[in-house]
Amino acid sequence: MYAFLKKRYIIPVVAGGLLYVGASFRNDFFEIAKQIEIFTMMFKTVNMNYVDETNPGDLMDKAIKNMLLELDPYTVYFNEQDVVKFKINNTGEYTGIGAMITRKDGKLIIKEPYKNYPADKAGLKAGDEIIQIGDVNLADFKDDASQLLKGSKNAKIDIKYIRQGKTNNTTLVLEEVDLKAVPFFSKIDDKTGYIVLSQFNAKASLETKQALEKLKNEGAEKIILDLRGNPGGLLGEAVNICNLFVPSGETIVTTKSHIEKHNNTYSTSKAPVDTEIPLVILVDGRSASASEIVAGALQDLDRAVIVGARSFGKGLVQRPIDLTYGTQVKVTISRYYTPSGRCIQALDYAHKDKDGKAIRTDEKNYNAFKTRKGRTVYDGGGIQPDVELAETKLSAITEALVKNDGIFNYVTKYYYTKPAIGDKIPTVTDADYADFKKFLKDQKFVFDTETEQSLKKTLESAKKEKIDEDIKAEFQQLLTALQKSDETQLNKHQAEIKELILDEIIRRYQYKEGLYQYYTKNNSEIKKATALLNNPAEYNKILVK
Repeated sequence: MYAFLKKRYIIPVVAGGLLYVGASFRNDFFEIAKQIEIFTMMFKTVNMNYVDETNPGDLMDKAIKNMLLELDPYTVYFNEQDVVKFKINNTGEYTGIGAMITRKDGKLIIKEPYKNYPADKAGLKAGDEIIQIGDVNLADFKDDASQLLKGSKNAKIDIKYIRQGKTNNTTLVLEEVDLKAVPFFSKIDDKTGYIVLSQFNAKASLETKQALEKLKNEGAEKIILDLRGNPGGLLGEAVNICNLFVPSGETIVTTKSHIEKHNNTYSTSKAPVDTEIPLVILVDGRSASASEIVAGALQDLDRAVIVGARSFGKGLVQRPIDLTYGTQVKVTISRYYTPSGRCIQALDYAHKDKDGKAIRTDEKNYNAFKTRKGRTVYDGGGIQPDVELAETKLSAITEALVKNDGIFNYVTKYYYTKPAIGDKIPTVTDADYADFKKFLKDQKFVFDTETEQSLKKTLESAKKEKIDEDIKAEFQQLLTALQKSDETQLNKHQAEIKELILDEIIRRYQYKEGLYQYYTKNNSEIKKATALLNNPAEYNKILVK
């Protein structure tokens, strides 16, 4: 009788469910096919009938990228040139000039030459503006100019660049560039090792393991893992790095999506290096994605003490999917969750404000979770450190200086007006800081803080409504008040800004390696992490409270 009822009622229910899923899939497929047909017809019609000659490739590139802007900033389309750059970021290897470059306000600027790589060997310095590559004048070149600096090994590229107003020539000889995931590691004292992990490329866990084992062999009994400024990368490498400190079989992260195949659990699978060594992880507001997986998982497992400022809050997982003609799309496929069950995504891209910006999760809406030993942790806004340090979080005025290159441009001037310092550690005096503020004023530096941006938008709206003359006096008063406020903030945060100026000066004279070496003895966050590790009672108290 039971078997009869089972067949009579359960089978039709299952069949009905399958029919529903099938119908849903058919409806989605029909709607996608319909919209593709409309778009194809429109695209063909415009390109065949527009009054001027069109560039179908450029139009399609812009159309796709603008369409994806409606989703989140991590779902992006890569054309053939973009794919090459994406692969470099993931592998850390490429053939090129060995420098960080940026294009800003139409200018191609050397931000940082890497020691003993082609740009450095050719004499290029931070702040140099490249104006011509080979026969290509960059003033007339609107595409990605960095592609002109790539090629086969030993290829020679002639370039022109401007330095301090003077035009210079040099020749670059391309070579293989190996961007290290661990650019620096060292002992801070007899018992404490320090490892900088700057990115999660395919070699991240291997390089971290090698650094950890070498430090242990040199007598390190405590470790500081520095993830400050690390934007993330490969999820699998984050799991492998956690595996260095926890046993095989530990769940590190789970991913969840409305698409079943993207629901996965990632666990450690290898023998660890050391499951007992005291560990502090440094994070800040630019530690994101894979950095947050490592920090969040080891916090949830009570395996490390997290020190610094709240991390960025990127709890979304992307996967690159190959398309035709060498193109690719990177799609957000799921959200990730730490072992305690928390998703630390800070911005809700499904809900945006009137300016089209994603809404940040309000702190009052954070949910509480428990670590393995019962400590309370929260979701909703990045990894909150166990020990929060005020100095790790930059003030708004300092963020503006960094974002708009105020410090970078000042140090470029400083570099060419001061004698070489060699291996010495310079000091930024009060006179230097006064000179810095004068430089900002002379350059008419725009801070572009949120308040200033809002004021500009108000004026733009007033101009559209033709009432700008009516509010001109009030607008000028507000602008003057803001400028006074900027001066006040520069004075208030003088110590913080001086530190960043000094960091940039050291980087210019002694490269990034010199800056990390300086950090081991002088950086306040590293000092406090070291002090915590040297106080076992305090360290253990944090992990069990």
